[in-house]
Amino acid sequence: MSMKDVNSNVEAIDSEAENILDAARARANEILLEAKEEAKMILASKIPMDEIKVECDKIINESRIQAEVKIVDSDKKASEISTTADKKTEEIVELIVSIITGRT
Repeated sequence: MSMKDVNSNVEAIDSEAENILDAARARANEILLEAKEEAKMILASKIPMDEIKVECDKIINESRIQAEVKIVDSDKKASEISTTADKKTEEIVELIVSIITGRT
């Protein structure tokens, strides 16, 4: 392949790349314009605040219920841990006393 052919091929590839880039830029601009128009429509539309308020209240109430359930569960687990700790403390004290008094 001669140098002239290589140059010709490179120029053809360069030209094709330019065309692809131009087409991509044009499509990107179209997409941006469409997005701007859609954003304008969304911003111009009214949001049904009553429905949103009802949904927010529903979410808040469900969250409160879940929080109360978790608090009750946590209190129960804390009580169980405290009871277990008291028993273990008694066992450890008895073990230490038996070691000290030599009753092992």
